Amino acid sequence: MMATFQIAFSWFLLCYHHVSIQAYIPNTVTKSSRIASESSSKRRTSKLLRTCNVLQPPSFQCHHNAATSTSLYALTERQMQFWEDVEQGLKDIETVYPPSQTQSESQRPNLNSMDRIRTFAQTAQGILPPPLPSAPGHQPSPEHMPGLTAQPFWDITSNAIQFPWASKLEENWHIIRQELDAKLENEARAAALAKQQQQQQTLGGGKNSIFSGDSAWQNNVMGAGWSAFRLQRLGVWNGDNCQQFPQTTELLRSLDIPFAVRGVCFARQQAMSGVQPHSDGRNFILTSHLGLKIPKGCWMKVGEETRGWEEGKLTTLDTSFEHSTGNPSEEDRHVLIIDFWHPELTEVEIKALEFVYDLRNKFESGQVPFRKPRRILEQEKKKKMEQGLGLAGMWNGLFSKK
Repeated sequence: MMATFQIAFSWFLLCYHHVSIQAYIPNTVTKSSRIASESSSKRRTSKLLRTCNVLQPPSFQCHHNAATSTSLYALTERQMQFWEDVEQGLKDIETVYPPSQTQSESQRPNLNSMDRIRTFAQTAQGILPPPLPSAPGHQPSPEHMPGLTAQPFWDITSNAIQFPWASKLEENWHIIRQELDAKLENEARAAALAKQQQQQQTLGGGKNSIFSGDSAWQNNVMGAGWSAFRLQRLGVWNGDNCQQFPQTTELLRSLDIPFAVRGVCFARQQAMSGVQPHSDGRNFILTSHLGLKIPKGCWMKVGEETRGWEEGKLTTLDTSFEHSTGNPSEEDRHVLIIDFWHPELTEVEIKALEFVYDLRNKFESGQVPFRKPRRILEQEKKKKMEQGLGLAGMWNGLFSKK
């Protein structure tokens, strides 16, 4: 069972901050793009590069012309296949959510419109220029949904209409805390026994810890003091992990939370450690931290605003803003992290985003076999036809133009 914890945690660290389509997004290579990237945030640039390395993307280039607001981009055949499959999937979704033909009296935007999703896809591919920050500290990535409110912190418990689950979660937070306490106490006893047997590891709480710190990515991005234990991701609950927290799982499932692709996890920040400033880039996901065990002095900075956690209360942030954390105390800090869809997304947009990132996962895991993109097949067909014309065809072609 402990081996299962380690496997689950290792997979989490590869996926928590990287449910991303970076492998299918062109990298800018022009001088103007490099200058813009450096001026926005050197830390963000290095994070995106690390993201690409972890996902092992194929190499490709994108050239954005700022003067004309056009892009010249080149994708590998695998990337072409991905985006062709995305387009087909979006068309299929449109058949289920057809655009209505009439506007309401208030002239609200069409709730089944796919316009923003198609803009998202074009921006992600580099066809459209990358988004600009909307506030100090905002660092949106090419994986961007236009028209969404962007602010560092959100007060969701006071908005029962958009977030009906938030207050109910706070009212029952003690259920989660009790399960976490019981688990940590059991692990402490196991760790003490392991130490006596000289099997205790020096980092992450030991082999028997659900928070085992064994990932290079964790150390590089989140810091050696941060670790997590995942309950849900991409809409799928981790059965083995959920068995360790049955009441927590039952509570979360009962609240009808609109979980986003990164899902739910327990996160620990070790004493005297912190997470360096970074941005997750994607603006269509909000993140709530439910305070469980919060030592005095712990803080989180998002954009230019700094707040703390409170036990039994939700602290909600937009992680497309640069954010960092610190635990200057001598005790570990524990929170439950819940990622959920931005409330201004429509139902059809959520379905489309779920499809895109599920497809990305299938591509990265090798579940989608390679096929030659239709664009390449059409080019090859055209080339063969031109070659088949021979000299006579070329001669006729010259005269036919006149």
